[in-house]
Amino acid sequence: MKLTLARTGTAEPDPQDCLDLYRRLAGPVTVVTTCGPDGEPLGLTASAVTTVSLRPPMLLACLSGGSGTLAALRTRRTFAVHLLRSGQEALATTFAGPGGSGKFARVVFGWELGVPVLDGTLGRAVCTLVEERVYGDHSVVVGRVVSVRAGGSPDDGPSPLLWVDRRFRALAGVEGERGES
Repeated sequence: MKLTLARTGTAEPDPQDCLDLYRRLAGPVTVVTTCGPDGEPLGLTASAVTTVSLRPPMLLACLSGGSGTLAALRTRRTFAVHLLRSGQEALATTFAGPGGSGKFARVVFGWELGVPVLDGTLGRAVCTLVEERVYGDHSVVVGRVVSVRAGGSPDDGPSPLLWVDRRFRALAGVEGERGES
């Protein structure tokens, strides 16, 4: 294990060392969608998404600062977050690359509250933009959930798709093991 220190007031840790740590953080694979200025659907894959609050219901997503989806979200102020299920790696890959609204030519989707929503995901939330903060090369967007759909109990079907160590993974459950809180 290599130790990299940043001295106060001098240099930062080596970015590669940071990437080596970050890639070990497991995150849910989501697709964030919104509507562009000409009404075209836009979206991107994001793995830095989490809950903020239950009352009121809020989600947080970290989006690349140069993203066309982020630019449209700033204008539209409404977006959807889709939680992908294991087995939806192709969908995640479609939205991870460039392509603007062309990404939607390969997927089944509808519209809800003026934003495109993907069919067949583990769940989704449509949100209104509450706040955006820029940190480094990403923006943190916080959205208030105004509509939500979840696909049954986690025990009923496929698990969420995860991104860890630069590849897709699925949860591996152990039969009969349940956490109590």
